Amino acid sequence: MTTDTPRPEVLRYTAFSSAPDGGNPAGVVLDATGLDDDAMLAVAADLGYSETAFLTAPPQGFGGREERAYAIRYFSPRAEVPFCGHATVATAVALAERTGPGKLVFATPAGTVPVEVVREGGTLRATLTSVEPHVEEIAGADLAEALAALGWPAADLDPAFPPRIAFAGARHLVLGAATRARLADLAYDFARLEALMRRLDLTTVQLVWRESATVFHVRDPFPVGGVVEDPATGAAAAAFGAYARDLGLVPEDAVLTLRQGEDMGRPGELTVTLRAGDPRVRVGGEGARIG
Repeated sequence: MTTDTPRPEVLRYTAFSSAPDGGNPAGVVLDATGLDDDAMLAVAADLGYSETAFLTAPPQGFGGREERAYAIRYFSPRAEVPFCGHATVATAVALAERTGPGKLVFATPAGTVPVEVVREGGTLRATLTSVEPHVEEIAGADLAEALAALGWPAADLDPAFPPRIAFAGARHLVLGAATRARLADLAYDFARLEALMRRLDLTTVQLVWRESATVFHVRDPFPVGGVVEDPATGAAAAAFGAYARDLGLVPEDAVLTLRQGEDMGRPGELTVTLRAGDPRVRVGGEGARIG
């Protein structure tokens, strides 16, 4: 960012929690007009959150009459990412505080993402609808490298959760942990996992432990974003919903609860909704301003 470029107002919101010290914090720039890629990256790096969202006017003709439409981009402290769920939720809550709840639609680098914000009591809750997802297998050698980087023996995987790469706006490697203790013990080779993730174009690795039929605990290493772990990951939650449905682990119509951030001291809750006949995944949660 040059000295001639006005510094934009950067709002701070958390997503997937009504408490400012829970969930996943995101930066939100409601007017990024005039900021180039380098300037947006500099803002994100200076803030230091896993992602910061930047809004500009939508493409001509984008959005419908019932929706407020925007173009949105997402930057981690290191690079742009195609889609970020928690920053989308945070942005939607920030907009709703200013213009009221209702329907929004975002033109993201990954595609069109509608969001609906409702007020529940004194709390705003935003639910995004993902782009159409897909799930693919991971090569054996790549899986072995991921486990080596994580320090996980193959026996620590839950055989009910076959490793897969899932996409619902960004690519995530999904690995099932056999026990809650395995999930809680996260100490990995940052550089080694980052190298593999860059080669496979992964945004996070989603580590999952199943508590019950519809409740899951998750963690998301995020070395490609320059942080050890993401506290609450909406894009990975959407990818996981697609994965769980694709492998028949949950019904085609299902509401799943993902608990994330507990091991980091930033507890959050993500609601994943699957609808029969609609391949897209809905991810919702509360949001709150920080400070």
